[in-house]
Amino acid sequence: MGFKMGIVGLPNVGKSTLFNALTKTAAAQAANFPFCTIEPNVGEVGVPDARLDKLAAIAGSKQIIPTRMTFVDIAGLVKGASKGEGLGNQFLANIREVDAIAHVLRCFEDGDVTHVEGRVDPVADAETIETELMLADIESIEKRLQNIVRKVRGGDKEAVQQERLLRQALSVLEDGQPARVVDVDEDDVKAWKMLQLLTTKPILYVCNVGEAEAADGNDFSARVGEMAAAQGNSHVIISAQIEEEISQLEDDEAEMFLSEMGLEEAGLARLIRAGYELLHLETYFTVGPKEARAWTIKHGTAAPQAAGVIHGDFEKGFIRAETIAYDDFLTCDGEQGAKEAGKMRAEGKTYVVKDGDVLHFLFNT
Repeated sequence: MGFKMGIVGLPNVGKSTLFNALTKTAAAQAANFPFCTIEPNVGEVGVPDARLDKLAAIAGSKQIIPTRMTFVDIAGLVKGASKGEGLGNQFLANIREVDAIAHVLRCFEDGDVTHVEGRVDPVADAETIETELMLADIESIEKRLQNIVRKVRGGDKEAVQQERLLRQALSVLEDGQPARVVDVDEDDVKAWKMLQLLTTKPILYVCNVGEAEAADGNDFSARVGEMAAAQGNSHVIISAQIEEEISQLEDDEAEMFLSEMGLEEAGLARLIRAGYELLHLETYFTVGPKEARAWTIKHGTAAPQAAGVIHGDFEKGFIRAETIAYDDFLTCDGEQGAKEAGKMRAEGKTYVVKDGDVLHFLFNT
């Protein structure tokens, strides 16, 4: 189950620097955080999770395999992208393919790095991109409404539902709001997702600050935080300059460098985790002598569907899931201790997997 986060931003905000640091860091830490380049602008990175190392240590696992997230470096955004300016059409097509957007905003002053608009205003930059996405959605909706007129007149149920949802989205967009503010009924959720509107994507604002402001941010990042909170989105503070330097260092040197900067961890680790949380993702683990592995699921996933993330046959032939809570696995010093303490549970098809569960699936072949 792959999850993609698209990295977007205006020119000279540090977007490419961050993506390059992300991929270099991942490549350097390949043993713990697998990375592979699918295309020149796509990178797969491991999601940092200290729990996995602890589980592996207890079980004596030979290999540690974290769950992964894909980052897509989306190029070509300029004002007018919705009308095809720059690489606008390619940009919009790439956005449709991702699950969420990491919007890099310039939150630093530097006379040597020019801003495309001639000023530093991250909130205005965010509004520029949001406007382009809204304009693109409006154009897309108007075309779709024209194309389904005949089906709607013929009483096609799916077309009628689609038209209703499209008009709901168009109404809020014409009021200057993104489609994500639409309150969608439970019965319409599947059809709503099928619309693939750009402004329904959740946004993580990445505040790129100067090196001296990496720990606490600045006035620019504070304004972005207020904007994100008002929208129900998230933000994270990162210094692309620091991340680039860290990506060139060995692990021990990187830790020393971070300590000197007053940082507990690299900003990219926070970015990856924040993206994971933004998408409402959770992790469960499979643990044994061969490997300790993390698996990604959506919050609220039932046991059979969680098993299906490993292999479709696991879901089809699901019998039960032997389940140990993460804390119990640690406290009881592993699977055998958990069994003896009565902390291993047999859960059926209706069980909703919890973040951190250690699972072993039984299934029919």
